[in-house]
Amino acid sequence: MTELNRFGIAMEKSLLADLDELAERRGANRSEVVRDLVRAEIARTRAQQGVPAVGSLIFVYDHHVRDLTERLNDLQHELGERVLCSLHIHLDHHNCMEVVVLRGNSREMQVESERLLATRGVVHGALHVVPEDLSGHGHGGHKHAKAKGER
Repeated sequence: MTELNRFGIAMEKSLLADLDELAERRGANRSEVVRDLVRAEIARTRAQQGVPAVGSLIFVYDHHVRDLTERLNDLQHELGERVLCSLHIHLDHHNCMEVVVLRGNSREMQVESERLLATRGVVHGALHVVPEDLSGHGHGGHKHAKAKGER
């Protein structure tokens, strides 16, 4: 079990009311919400520093734009092994969504994603990056318990 430390935070009454409302919507308490906010800010700050990370790039594009599908495929192929997997979804007659899971340097991931999102015909998109060290296990991921009799 992780040891918790108590400390005080001073904030405006209206901000505290907003925090309490957020906690109630989440079914949490103030401490859990503040911990979540701190973790999110630490992750965002680390991701800007060019650290090993995983990310999900989600974008919507008009597949009727000439040669767009081929250009998007070429850009993903250029990323090579950094692309762990992708998912293609037909939204309607004109629009498709792609979800691309990436692993690599967070800063490079941001640059490469911006290049893809700037492609003519991509109408919306975003990259969400999570530094790998937030789990405390580093780049190697985590180990699963072995089944009985497994070596």
